[in-house]
Amino acid sequence: MIHVDPLPLLSVQGVTKHYGAHIGCADVSFDLYPGEVMGIVGESGSGKSTLLNCMAGHLPPDAGGVVFDTRADGPRDTVTMSEPERRMLSRTDWAFVHQHARDGLRMGVSAGGNVGERLMAVGARHYGDIRDKATDWLDRVEIDASRVDDRPTTFSGGMKQRLQIARNLVTGPRLVFMDEPTGGLDVSVQARLLDLLRGLVRDMGLSAIIVTHDLAVVRLLADRLMVMKSGRVVESGLTDQVLDDPQHAYSQLLVSSVLQV
Repeated sequence: MIHVDPLPLLSVQGVTKHYGAHIGCADVSFDLYPGEVMGIVGESGSGKSTLLNCMAGHLPPDAGGVVFDTRADGPRDTVTMSEPERRMLSRTDWAFVHQHARDGLRMGVSAGGNVGERLMAVGARHYGDIRDKATDWLDRVEIDASRVDDRPTTFSGGMKQRLQIARNLVTGPRLVFMDEPTGGLDVSVQARLLDLLRGLVRDMGLSAIIVTHDLAVVRLLADRLMVMKSGRVVESGLTDQVLDDPQHAYSQLLVSSVLQV
């Protein structure tokens, strides 16, 4: 029997973004397969967040394509999609977890309303079903069901981030973009959140792209790793391989700086 490799879920093809004379990211290409987690690391200004926002449709790249294997029509370049098509994709098969939970939540709406709102965006209308599913997801991200009617303003930082994750995952996306998901949280809160994320990625068979400056985050979550410097990918490979035996001088500097802390 001939083995056929699966199609990439996402194929990033020569993505480039400039801010005037400054390079945001330059000619970045890689494939992400179903169930795979890609980590992108680099110092501030390395281009990792620019790349993530180009991939997620938040920024239009100056060149290149972002091809996603859609359920209905197969591979489509999301850069050339219409805005309504891209918006629907972001509500269904895609999710985006912001570093600051307030950027991904409606702070004046209850916890249950935040989760239920995404369900309503894809056509759910039965109030009881929406509330039940929202309550179930609060439980899955370790928020007590009694908090379903409380507003995020009353939650701790870690709880807000877990609520943002519930809001994002309730529609069963296949690809999740994460921008520094543990940034700004206390170490003990980070550990709990990372453990939760690892379990959800595994249990749901999610593909994910995680941008972070924290090598411990990618060590725990990512199958593969890309190192960026000055807008370009300088090294990529299996996560353990890159972290244990970095080849590029900049990758070696990143790893050694962590070891020295």
